[in-house]
Parts: sequence; C-alpha cells; structure tokens
Amino acid sequence: MILLEFHNRILEEALLSRFNSEKKEAVDMTVADFDGVLFHVTNPEGDRNKIIVSASIKFFGELAKYGAKEYLQKEYGDLVTSTEAGYDFSLLVNMESLPADKAALARKVSLLKRHALASVFEYMFDKQASGGSTEKAIIHYRDDETMYLAAGKDRVTVIFSTIFKDDDDVIIGKVFMQEFKEGRRGSTTAPQVQFSHREPPMELAGTGARTGDNVGYISFVLFPRATAAGAQRQKTIDLIHTFRNYLHYHIKCSKAYLHCRMRARTSAFLKVLNRARPEKKATEKKTISGKTFTRK
Repeated sequence: MILLEFHNRILEEALLSRFNSEKKEAVDMTVADFDGVLFHVTNPEGDRNKIIVSASIKFFGELAKYGAKEYLQKEYGDLVTSTEAGYDFSLLVNMESLPADKAALARKVSLLKRHALASVFEYMFDKQASGGSTEKAIIHYRDDETMYLAAGKDRVTVIFSTIFKDDDDVIIGKVFMQEFKEGRRGSTTAPQVQFSHREPPMELAGTGARTGDNVGYISFVLFPRATAAGAQRQKTIDLIHTFRNYLHYHIKCSKAYLHCRMRARTSAFLKVLNRARPEKKATEKKTISGKTFTRK
C-alpha cells in the first residue's frame, strides 16, 4: 500500500523554489495540511531577505502539555522566532545565510507538523522506558476525532477514534483492519492491532469516548522494540502519526477502484446488449406500375 508523505510537499517545494531562485521574490501564501493544520509563508514586514513560516495547529495547546514547544526548539534551534499573531509556532529563514544543503533545510521546515505531533509520542515512549505511568494523553486532533496514548510498564497503547462518513467505509475499514491482523501472523515484530466498532475499548473507560454506528476505534500496542530511542523510534512515530489519514486515503482509493470497475463492467454489458439487438432488414416493394422502393 502507498504510504503518505510525512512532510508537506507543497510547503517544501515553495521554499525550495525560493531558495534556488536568483531573484528574491515576495511571498505570501497559505498552505493546508491534514487535520486542519495551516501554514502561512510570508516575508516579515516586507523584507524579501527573510521568510517566516507559521503553523496553525488547533490542538497545539494539548501538545504543549507534553513538551511540544521544547521539542520544536530542540529540533529547529536558531530557526525558531517569535510566533506570528493568529498562529501557534513560527520559524524564520534568513535568505542571506542559507546552508549548502538547501533541500535539507526545506525538508526540515516542511516537517513542522510531524515534529509537533512527535512530542506527545516521545513523552509517552520515555514514560514507558522509565517504568510506565497511569497518565493518559488525550489529543483532539480533529473536530470529532481523538487520539489516546497510555504508557504501561512494558508497552505503549495508542488508540485512534475515527468517524466513518458512509456505511460502506465501515465495511472497507474492517477489511483493512483484518489485513493488519493477518500481517502480525507473518511478522512477530509487528505491533498488535485491534479494531472496535460502535463502542470504545476498555482502556478508554471514563474518558468520555464517543459511541455510535459510525464510530470506530483502532488500537496499536507498541512494545519496547518499536519505541526504543533512536532510528526505530523515529520510524514508529513517522508511521503511526499519519495512520488515520492513511486509513481514510486507502478507503477512498478502494471505493474509487470499485466504482471504476463497476463502470467498466456496465459498459461491457451494454456493448453485449447492443451486439445482440437484431438489425432491421430493408424490404423491397413494388408499385402497381412496376417501380420498386425500399421501406426504411
């Protein structure tokens, strides 16, 4: 299956084109991302030698409880600047002192949302490594969907709640979840995946989790081998923080594929019916005077 990119490609390409341009042009653009995140790219006070990138993340206040600001400060260092009004976090790029690897800088800035979300995962992974905690992190990452994290002694549980807009989405979603379960049989290192429909799992008792026919909960049980500090931890964060969008993307792709196949099959049936239609034979008749004519 296709994995969604962890960075914002539009933001990356917009920055890179200006980094490589000999002429410094003014910029003022707004870029949308998943989960209602918005990026604003502009020149502060009209100074074309500088570009400020600001992010509006509706749930940034919840992430801040788990060290989001400190984590972003560690990741971006001198790029961090005073936050633009109406946004949650800002970075400032000086066009006169760009590094040799401009592509790496553009990619780093385009990962702003990923790093903001990574803070809560890092927090919970560290809690598990130090013996576990009873604390539960609840992040309302969309208007009607929530992410829950809990760190036990030997595992970290991540639960996504999601809303299925159509009844068909529930059926296709269950098929995907079954595939994840089958995948665990083939790989002992894969995380345990559980799916519950209508009712939240027992781990969410007392959290006010939603219920309903169009509500689903996907649970991941991450063991220390997946959360150990280093490259494996970063890969785990990359994959799991995009899971909700990954799931719905493939549900939509599956429905589009099914509709395409249905249209193709319908078209084939119509051709068969058209070929089976008997052709009208032209009949030749004569008048009393002996002239012939053809009735069409």
